[in-house]
This record gives sequence, C-alpha cells and structure tokens, in this order.
Amino acid sequence: MNLDFAAILVALTALSGLIWLIDHLAFAKARAERAELGREAKEPVLVEYARSFFPVLFVILLLRSFLAEPFRIPSGSMMPTLLDGDFILVNKYAYGLRLPVLNKKILDIGAPERGDVVVFKYPVNPRQDYIKRIVGLPGDQIVYRNKVLYVNGEQVLLQPIGKYIGEGNGRDMTGAEHLRETLGEVEHEILRRPTQFLMPRSEGSWTVPEGAYFVMGDNRDNSEDSRFWGFVEERHLVGRAFLIWMNWDGKAGGIDFGRIGTIIR
Repeated sequence: MNLDFAAILVALTALSGLIWLIDHLAFAKARAERAELGREAKEPVLVEYARSFFPVLFVILLLRSFLAEPFRIPSGSMMPTLLDGDFILVNKYAYGLRLPVLNKKILDIGAPERGDVVVFKYPVNPRQDYIKRIVGLPGDQIVYRNKVLYVNGEQVLLQPIGKYIGEGNGRDMTGAEHLRETLGEVEHEILRRPTQFLMPRSEGSWTVPEGAYFVMGDNRDNSEDSRFWGFVEERHLVGRAFLIWMNWDGKAGGIDFGRIGTIIR
C-alpha cells in the first residue's frame, strides 16, 4: 500500500492548526478568566498537543513542499549514479513551486534540462514515485538502437571506463560495461550488459511531444522507463535530485560513508 505522505502531512497540519485556532477563539479567554478567579483552568491535552505540534508540522510542510524532499532509491535502475539504498534530496523549486497534494504550479521558476536526474509521478500509477534521467526534451527525436542512444540524429558520445564491479545489492551488475556518457553538457556514467538480449520494446524511435519529457535509467538494461510506458508530462515532475545524504545497504555492511554528501550529476 502506497501512503500519500504529503496528504497525511497536510491533514495533520490543518487539523492541529484548526484545533488550536478554535480553542484560541472560543475557549482560551474563558480559561484565563477562571484562572484569575483561582478556579481550575487546565488546558485540554488535545489542545496542548495541537499547540505544540502545529508549528513543527507547518515548518516541515513548507520545507518539504517548496524546498527539498527526501527520497529513498529502491532499485538499481539508476546505477552507477544512484545505488539501491541511497537516500537522496530532491530540489522542489527547480521547476517551479507547486501546491502540495494538488501538485498545481503556482510559480514558474525554471525548466528541466537534458541530463537532469528527476523524480516524477509514474504515469501509469501517479501514486508511485520514479527517478530517471531526462534524455529527451519537448520536440526532440529520440532513437535507441543496438544499445546506442541518438538525440536529434546525433549519436550520444560514449567513452569506455572498464568493467563494473558491484557491491551489496548491486553485485549482480558486476562485469557490465561501465561507460561515461555525454548528454548535452552533462557527463555521467551508465552501465550496459553487451551479452544480454534487448528487452521487448526497448528499441525504437520517439518524438517527444510538447509539455513532456523522455526519460531513461542509467542502468540501461535494467530500467523500466520511457522506452516501455511513454513520456513524462510536465505536471508529473516532482523535482530535480541533487544530493545523496545517506546510504544504507545491508548486503554491503550497512552505511557507506563515502557516498554521503555526493552531488548527483
């Protein structure tokens, strides 16, 4: 079951604020008068909790909705850039400010660029968050053939690094081709398995429509992305991933302190 944490946070913030406000307007003055007369005027426990938690919940809501939101990477589809067990921060204002839950844009700040690593609502099930890299902007012609990416008729530059050595949850990718890809002005690393057959529908050509983006995982043979289910509409974008703040992989011994603070490129 996928819990909508944003909706829960909004509901708790609104409820605690409403309880505090009603008490302040209707009951707090009477309690103060009773206290002046020496009568018992204890604040109700529910009101005390609401008054204590509302400021905290409100600040968390603002930070999470408009500045940065934490996410956990649950799969290896973005290896080697992101590993299963990475905890990341996502910039929520990079592509404009949106109202929580409604996801309605209220302020346009910037637009995604080719090479950005983005979190978005999975178009097939918007209650689920996905993370991939933008390879195609509106109007782009994307071709993926023989495990090679072409953007607007030009082959994306690849430089071999060597054979990948995986650890922990990523051990099954050991031996894969480790390459450096230049996507526009962004250099990043990808993985390919030259001996693995291409998955059905993983090859083809696509023209990116207006208001949408074509995304792919950096682990090219282990990523369910736009090649399979289509484009990501602008309204489904959550934000741009920019920092790894924690990594936990039980199969690799727990915390990998070397990944903490890594900038996502």
